[in-house]
Amino acid sequence: MLDDSPQDQRSDDLTGKVALITGASRGIGRATALRFAQAGAAVALAARDTAALERAVAEIQASGGVALACPCDVANEDSVIALFRRVTSEFGPVDILVNSAGAVAQARFEDLDTATWDHVLGVNLRGVFLCCREAFRAMIPRGGGVIINLSSLSGVKGVEKFPGLSAYNVSKYGVAGLSEILAVEGKPHHIRVVAVSPGAVDTEMLRAAAPHLKPDLTPDELARILLFLAGPDARPLSGSNIEIYSNA
Repeated sequence: MLDDSPQDQRSDDLTGKVALITGASRGIGRATALRFAQAGAAVALAARDTAALERAVAEIQASGGVALACPCDVANEDSVIALFRRVTSEFGPVDILVNSAGAVAQARFEDLDTATWDHVLGVNLRGVFLCCREAFRAMIPRGGGVIINLSSLSGVKGVEKFPGLSAYNVSKYGVAGLSEILAVEGKPHHIRVVAVSPGAVDTEMLRAAAPHLKPDLTPDELARILLFLAGPDARPLSGSNIEIYSNA
């Protein structure tokens, strides 16, 4: 069994760990990949934008980190399976998975076409399912691991919702629910699963979806929180949905 006890490892030290970050070409995913590499992890960066991935990997390597660019479409089952096989071949089995890949589309519900609905749900929910399933298959034989799924306050009951984002809202509710049940199923295998539901984070996607918001939470600030959640001190939080209310 992987030793995840607090006395074994500092929460800011990921030395010897293999971390896979989806959505790592920009925004939260990119900041998380840089932060995890700085903490000592071998980091696989996954996204569809190969050029952006390679720039991020070059930055990590220039700072002495270990990183790998892994072009991938998380909504495609074969692509995700190939992703995990490549990471395992290059670095070894995945110890930490951060599902940060995201898509958003604005459309009034009566105008929302099926293709757009399927795209948003495909990236935001199907992609999380596919990556989590492959992570479980890798982590169970190893005796444990950590999965962090990026949800959103858009998927939290009672928080203000914005018109035109129905597909996004539904996808994020799904991520939170999936994370909760995976924490239950992962517990016997020492797999920790948490969802993180931030509010407005200063990313390209937020500026496109809700330009009226003025976020005061940066991707790097959120990455620091994710680094803590990946470490052993966050072990009691498995099954939680961490809601982060920044001042927008």
